Amino acid sequence: MMTELNRRKVMEAQRYGALKVGTIYRRTRDGVQRAEVRFDGIAGCLRTPAGGSSRQTIMVVNGSHVRTRLISPREAARLMGLPDTYRLPARYNDAYHLLGDGVVVPVVAHLNSHILLPILQANYQLQKVANLGRRQYA
Repeated sequence: MMTELNRRKVMEAQRYGALKVGTIYRRTRDGVQRAEVRFDGIAGCLRTPAGGSSRQTIMVVNGSHVRTRLISPREAARLMGLPDTYRLPARYNDAYHLLGDGVVVPVVAHLNSHILLPILQANYQLQKVANLGRRQYA
């Protein structure tokens, strides 16, 4: 399912000789399912498992030995920034439905502290000023 470019990435990892861990992202392009591999520490988008074509896979290359496995729900939860204490659904697909197509917790926290809260605080200050003005003229 890999293009020539992605096969070369795997062969390069094999020539490296030491352990290399990457991710495989399966997607459909022009009606053909493709597997794209990365060894740069970046994982593809976590998607809900509808259709089964977008499940994240781990690729472990150690010399000539290559093996793959699906990412676990706990690994997906960690990628999404959830603590290990977060209770996941017992079924694999249920956990993936929960985690897929979401926004990671650190991003939401950043948006909250740098955009949402400042807007709310500014709005609150404006309301206080407006209320003071009303009292002065009442």
